[in-house]
Amino acid sequence: MSETIKVPTMAEYMAQGKQPEVLFWVGCAGSFDDRAKKITKAFVKLLNNAGVEFAVLGTEESCTGDPAKRAGNEFLFQMQAMMNIQVLNGYEIKKIVTACPHCFNTLKNEYPDLGGNYQVLHHTQFLKTLLEEGRLKVEGGKFKGKRITYHDPCYLGRANGEYEAPRDLLKKLEVELIEMKRCKTKGLCCGAGGAQMFKEAESGDKEIFVERTEEALETKPEAIAAGCPFCNTMLTDGVKFKEKQDEIKVLDIAEMIANAEDL
Repeated sequence: MSETIKVPTMAEYMAQGKQPEVLFWVGCAGSFDDRAKKITKAFVKLLNNAGVEFAVLGTEESCTGDPAKRAGNEFLFQMQAMMNIQVLNGYEIKKIVTACPHCFNTLKNEYPDLGGNYQVLHHTQFLKTLLEEGRLKVEGGKFKGKRITYHDPCYLGRANGEYEAPRDLLKKLEVELIEMKRCKTKGLCCGAGGAQMFKEAESGDKEIFVERTEEALETKPEAIAAGCPFCNTMLTDGVKFKEKQDEIKVLDIAEMIANAEDL
C-alpha cells in the first residue's frame, strides 16, 4: 500500500507569498540513497502528523560540501557552500532542520563564516521540541520494552554536544536503552566520518565499522538505533558482516517513532 506524501517546495511557498515554519534540508543521502530515503519519508510523515508547515528546496538543494571539506578540498567546499547560501538567503530562510548530522554540523558551524546564518536543528532536536509543545505524540508501541542500543553520531555528539535529544525520544518509546561501553563523549566513530565513507579502508587489523558493530552487539540488542544516514549504512554493513541481519535491524529514531504504531 503506497501512501501519498505531501512535500511542498520553497518555490511553491514563495509563489504563494508565504514562509514555512522550517526548511527541511534533505541532504544527499536522504535524497539519493535508497535506505536513507526511508528515513526521509518517516521524518516527513512525522512533520505532517504534527501539522508543521515545512518546505524543501527540491532540485535547488545541493551538497553542503561536507565531504569535500573533510577530504581537504576547501575550494570545492566554498563553491558548494556559496551556491547553497545564495539560494537559502534568497528565500530568506531562518530555520533549518536536517536528519543528517554532517549537514547539521556544516550548516550550523561553517556556513556563518561565508554569510549563511541560520538556526539549524538536528531532526531529533526538532522532534523533541514538537513533543514538548504537544504537537507530536510518541508512544511505546511495538518498541515498548525492547532492548535497544543507541550509537552517537560524531557530528551530533562530540562535535555539537547533543546526546540527550535522541535518548529522550527513545525513552518516550519506552524502550530498554542499553548503552555501549563507549558512548556519549567517549563514543566511537562508525568509520564513515571525515569523508572516509567514500574511500577504501586503509591497511590495518580491523575496519572501524566492524569494531563499532561488535560493541553494539555486545549489548545484545533487538535493534540498533541511529541518528545519521552514514552511521546507518556502516552499522547495517557491520550487522551483515556479522551475519546478524535477520535478527537485528538498524533503525533511525525518526523511523522508530513513525512506525511505532504500525503493525
